[in-house]
Amino acid sequence: MMRKRTFLGATLFAGLASGLGGLERVAQAANKTSFAGRGEILWDSYGVPHVYGKDEAAVFYGFGYAQAQNHGDIVVHLYGEARGRAAEYWGPAFVESDKWMLANDVPARALAWYRAQTPQFRRDLDAFAEGINAYNAANPGKIDPKIAVVLPVSGVDVMAHAHRLMNFIYVAPMERTMGAAVPGGGNNGSNAWAVAPSKSASGNTMLLANPHLPWPTSYFSYFEADLNGPGIKMYGATQVGLPVLRFCFNERMGFTNTVNSMLGATNYELKLSGDGYLFDGKVLPFKTRAATYKVRQADGSLKTESLTIRESVHGPVFTRADGRTLALRVAGLDRPGSLKQYWDMGMSKSFAEFEATLRRLQVPTFNIVYADREGHIQYMDNGVLPKHDQGDLAFWRGDVPGDTSATLWTQVHSYDDLPKVIDPPTGWVQNTNDPPWVATYPTVLKAADYPSYVAPPGPESLRSQQSAHLLADYKKLSYDDFVAHKLSTHTLMADRVLDELVAAAAGDPDPEVQAAVNLLKAWDRETVGDSHAALLFETWANRFSPNNFTSLANYKVKWLAADPIGTPKGLADPAKAVEMLKAAIAEAKAKYGAIDRPFGEVSRFAIDKVDLPGNGGFGNTGIFRTITWGPLKNGKRIPVHGETWVSLVEFSTPIKAKGLMSYGNASQPGSPHRSDQLKHLSDKTLRTLWFTRAQVEQNLEGRTAF
Repeated sequence: MMRKRTFLGATLFAGLASGLGGLERVAQAANKTSFAGRGEILWDSYGVPHVYGKDEAAVFYGFGYAQAQNHGDIVVHLYGEARGRAAEYWGPAFVESDKWMLANDVPARALAWYRAQTPQFRRDLDAFAEGINAYNAANPGKIDPKIAVVLPVSGVDVMAHAHRLMNFIYVAPMERTMGAAVPGGGNNGSNAWAVAPSKSASGNTMLLANPHLPWPTSYFSYFEADLNGPGIKMYGATQVGLPVLRFCFNERMGFTNTVNSMLGATNYELKLSGDGYLFDGKVLPFKTRAATYKVRQADGSLKTESLTIRESVHGPVFTRADGRTLALRVAGLDRPGSLKQYWDMGMSKSFAEFEATLRRLQVPTFNIVYADREGHIQYMDNGVLPKHDQGDLAFWRGDVPGDTSATLWTQVHSYDDLPKVIDPPTGWVQNTNDPPWVATYPTVLKAADYPSYVAPPGPESLRSQQSAHLLADYKKLSYDDFVAHKLSTHTLMADRVLDELVAAAAGDPDPEVQAAVNLLKAWDRETVGDSHAALLFETWANRFSPNNFTSLANYKVKWLAADPIGTPKGLADPAKAVEMLKAAIAEAKAKYGAIDRPFGEVSRFAIDKVDLPGNGGFGNTGIFRTITWGPLKNGKRIPVHGETWVSLVEFSTPIKAKGLMSYGNASQPGSPHRSDQLKHLSDKTLRTLWFTRAQVEQNLEGRTAF
């Protein structure tokens, strides 16, 4: 069934007293429930909260309290931003963010979405918010007072943050509409595997969850937790501020997410005429509504600013710095159930129940990979996807002509329309943010069977190809194999070109080239701390395949759909590749002091006082253990993106679970858990995830009763 996409109008917005005052009234009404005697939080020695609640709302309360303790500054700040009041709290730097929230009706829609929840889930959202408030009340000053001005928060704030994150950061980021670089720079990625019993040495299903997002604290930061209550068992991680786990497992099942290329939003370029815009040969007037926001001045006073919001038939209208006028249309704004869907996915008791939950299509984007004890695995290219009569992905990713109804979409695809793989004969599925066509191999999904705007036909990235090889090239995988393959730092790009490069350079008379040849010839193609050739290869590779290692121009064989995990390969011009090697030698000497500088001396895992040798590298060179290294400063570089949360689960009896939160499970100043997992990351080891209460009690750091 196709559903029309709708916008909430200005009536609700106006009823919020400048769009915002109603939120405080909701907060005051909601935050009166007592949770005394309804649960406790056991904190393990890595700062992971294990929440035990006597009822569902108590679990949410404990989860909110735990997030405030470990990430309070980030979470509360994010809620202030989602209210559209960040400039009021923290000054002019947040004016554009507030205007984006108001123009897209986020505060008003959040209240409507909150009211659309079931009574139980509204209580859950309120309880999560009250947990945050209770932590602040019990620990005055622990949350930065400049940030704590946002408190108290309410269930509406929780919904507003989730709405902003899902719909206006992931699906429709402000920067894309306004013509600027999108945060994360295209690095918002993940790895995911599910292995069925037929592929497993033990006969047990296995699941890998492994998101990659920016390391600096923001709405992308992850938080690990264990939630327990009557009929509730969920272990995993989520982005800070969300009240539900987006990466989740229990004794029976688990699921994970990866960022996909689904386009749930369209930027329409308008042709202005007089005070209106052209549409189907007519001049239509803009609908307008007024809003106000406040801006904190340097002296602490507040200045009230007026905002006139224009709307076309497409949606809210924005003017870019270059003078172009665009309207934004976002799919899924009539679907308030993404948080509840995630919760119900974690509560599902069978694959049939899980799939029925997916069919709601309330989560507006992300691939979803699933595995369960019964042996089912699934990959799904999930999202709320507009249905079009024309155009491919590139067309709809650009600025679409907005002067004709021929481009104005009104319907979205159903669950049955979307690419998915369920229980394939290969016994595995995978995704690394690439198009869905190599979700398993040999392939079962064909790009030609789907509209060209669903996903590009290729090429598959080298990371995706390496992911597929780590599964397809082995008849059976033990749990130890599963873990070892996840930790792989092998550079697939080297396998495709290095032998030819070495052969081409072998006869060069330059002694520096011969030193480089000998270095590269001896390299095991691992990107680890004691590797002496990895930095030189990376430097050369960046010249050979520019644009973040994605250009195929210098390969002899370009990517082929007929050989999707075996191409590209070879050197199109060996002599040119040798010249690139000479340039890379000079660059490596200038940057690193030598061509054979150990990788881990330059690439460091460093937070606070912890500073350790790094490993892993750029995913587009075919390294599965992805670390995007930042710019060189004082001879060193640190991650800006990459390995964040990881869990590897075998659904055995009892289950096996290992994992890591690379940058630690807390961001609050002074917390010992800001950097206490970097040693594992540097050593390429994982923690045992303490899943049972007995395990937690044996590794207890603290206890919080409520």
